[in-house]
Amino acid sequence: DQPVATAAVSIAGRPEVVVSDQRGRFALSGLPVRGHELSVQHLGYAALTHPVTVTRGLTTEVEIGLSPDPVELEPLVATATRPRRLEVGGFYERRYWGELTGNGTFFTAADIERRAPLRITHMVADVPGVRLANCNLQGHGCRLYSTRASTGFSDEGCQLNVYLDGNVVVRGSNERWSRAAGDGPLRNRPPPESLNNLVLPGEIAALEVYVGAAELPAEFGGPDSRCGAVVIWTK
Repeated sequence: DQPVATAAVSIAGRPEVVVSDQRGRFALSGLPVRGHELSVQHLGYAALTHPVTVTRGLTTEVEIGLSPDPVELEPLVATATRPRRLEVGGFYERRYWGELTGNGTFFTAADIERRAPLRITHMVADVPGVRLANCNLQGHGCRLYSTRASTGFSDEGCQLNVYLDGNVVVRGSNERWSRAAGDGPLRNRPPPESLNNLVLPGEIAALEVYVGAAELPAEFGGPDSRCGAVVIWTK
C-alpha cells in the first residue's frame, strides 16, 4: 500500500495535531501513560479512530490503514455565453437569417481558431466569390475583391469595404474614385489599408463576409456598398 502524506493525526481531548510525512509517518510526544483514542483524517479517505496505549518507558508504534472515500462534488454546469459586442452588433441575428437565405458567410472565433490562418486574408479569400490580390511577402497591401460584382472604374474587380466593430475603416471605393478622379478633388483620399494591418486572427470574435450588394444587410449598405463588405468583430 502507498503511504499517505499530509494526514492530520490527533489524540482525543488534546489540541495538538501533527501531519504525516511523505512516508506516512508521524510522531506524538508528551502523552500521559494510559489508553488514548487516535484520530486520523485526510481528504479522500474515510476518517479513522484507533485505540492506542502508552506504556511508561516505551515507544508505542501503530500501523494504520486508511480506506479511500472519494469526495462527491456538486455537478459542474458549463454555460456558454455570447460575447456582448456580438449580441449588440446584431451578429447572431444576421448569421441566423444569412444561413437561412444563403446570404453571407460567417465565422466565429472557434472557426478561426480551428482553421488557424496565418493571416485573416487567407481565411476571407477562401470564401466563394472573393479574390485576394496585391499582397507582398509580409502580407501587407492585400486587397479583397468581389468576383460577383463589377465596377466601371477599374478592371481589377470590385473591392470590398471593411468594417471594424461596426465602423467602416476601409472603403474600397476610395481607390476607385482616386484613380477615376486623377488630379480632381478626391486625389488626396488615403488608399485602403490592408486587412492584415488592422487586426490579427486571434483578436477576432466573429467575421462576416458579403460578396455583393445583394447579400448586404441594410446596416452595411449605402451608395459605396456595391462590392460587398468584410465585417470584423473583435474580442
